[in-house]
Amino acid sequence: MSRFELCAPRARMPLLRRLILKPFIFVAATILLATTPARAQALVDPSKVAPEFREAAEKRRAEQLRQRECALKADLDKVLPRDRTAYLNQCLETMAAKQ
Repeated sequence: MSRFELCAPRARMPLLRRLILKPFIFVAATILLATTPARAQALVDPSKVAPEFREAAEKRRAEQLRQRECALKADLDKVLPRDRTAYLNQCLETMAAKQ
């Protein structure tokens, strides 16, 4: 056998890899484009809730506003992600104590 015949399968390897990777890359790109981004929970609007659930909706909205305010404080204070939960819990407790 000549040296060229021994190297011939190696020369075809990049082509085979490209042929195998093209469908994989296409499928991965399609999946990424098909997914929707996660959205934050919207504020509850008590006026759009049935009258019997309006009181609970008002309480939920007040709680959501407190949580958002504490999250904003955490962002302004540049709290590290590992400490964020403890900071938010402490903030919510102090807000509850004030009321």
